[in-house]
Amino acid sequence: MAGIGKVSPRILVAQLGARMHYAVPRILHAAGALEMFHTDLCASKGVARLAGLVPVGLRPDALQRIVARSPEGVPQDRITAYSSFGFEYARRLRAARSEEQRIGAYLWAGRVFCSKVLARGFGAADSVFGFNTAVLEILQSAKQKGLRTVMEQTIAPSGIEAGLLDAERAAFPGWAEEDRRSPLRREVADREASEWELADVILCGSEFVREGVRACGGPADRCVVVPYGVSLSPPTERREPRQPLRVLVVGAVGLRKGSPYVVEAARRLGGAAEFRLVGPVGASASALRDLPENVKVTDSVPRATMARHYSWADVFLLPSICEGSATATYEALGWGLPVICTPNTGSVVRDGTDGFIVPVHDVRAIVERIQALCADVGLWQRMSESAEMRASEFTVERYAERLLAVLSIAGGGSYH
Repeated sequence: MAGIGKVSPRILVAQLGARMHYAVPRILHAAGALEMFHTDLCASKGVARLAGLVPVGLRPDALQRIVARSPEGVPQDRITAYSSFGFEYARRLRAARSEEQRIGAYLWAGRVFCSKVLARGFGAADSVFGFNTAVLEILQSAKQKGLRTVMEQTIAPSGIEAGLLDAERAAFPGWAEEDRRSPLRREVADREASEWELADVILCGSEFVREGVRACGGPADRCVVVPYGVSLSPPTERREPRQPLRVLVVGAVGLRKGSPYVVEAARRLGGAAEFRLVGPVGASASALRDLPENVKVTDSVPRATMARHYSWADVFLLPSICEGSATATYEALGWGLPVICTPNTGSVVRDGTDGFIVPVHDVRAIVERIQALCADVGLWQRMSESAEMRASEFTVERYAERLLAVLSIAGGGSYH
């Protein structure tokens, strides 16, 4: 990506993981505003480079995911990766068998990551950009040095999420791996609140996130909603929906994504629709023991293989209880799939135009919307066409325009 535009900010980005395929550092580099990008595992740095030496046909999914973690277009001298830390973080997450262990791993990683970034210093940066629960100590140091502080709240605040999940655990006892809220949730909420107070700008992927910050007593006046964008090259041929209708659900199979409502909707619809759930399984074995025959669960797959799942589908469903702004909904729109989701999904779907927005917890509404799409091919076709048009407003290029405008940076670039 070639940088375009004259800019003044020099921004240090600290990001765990490959969130949105490294869209933020890529966008900032293209705009000439990236000072340094700090991350954990990166396929082009450190020992993680060895993953790329394994022939494609011999790579297990875990190795394929490492190979995919490459911030295309960002020069190597702008990237600092902490590979040993990244592998240890991944090991802790794999070993976690409860919510408390997972949250403990997140908190550990956030603190250690910040310490590693601070040990390297800020260089010539005049601004820092980080993500919730993994940027507190960086923001503290940046404030002391008079740097501008920007963070993104990637999901509704922990306090909001915890309350919503408590209600789901009560409604579906035994469905989750663990039926009790971890006491570490309080520590996460406190850490997020401390980050908000230090941030000059808090980016939110949806109004649902901003209202969550407000509900938790946070500085909603410093929150700015910036919807995301994705890069897709889906097939362009038009077609009619299949019978039975094929319904795709992407994301972790568990309470937060509304999986119990998916399963019950499938049970009520019977042979009228087939359901495919793709994502890591976080539900208990007992919850998945007696799935309806029209429900198939596929564990998480490398991103490179997701195209075949989107091309299989006629409709996309995500009745989430809590999100930030689920990128899978953007991808589904790009594939021309009518999207059925909840307000808590934080999507850019327009109710009745690109799909349907249904209330949380409402199985009947899900069933009725799927039945409407089954019965009316014209409705499906209109929504499919509208979905593709809507997706054109939420490409990575358009996301870059929105993000750079908030950060007051002139620039542009080509994103692939």
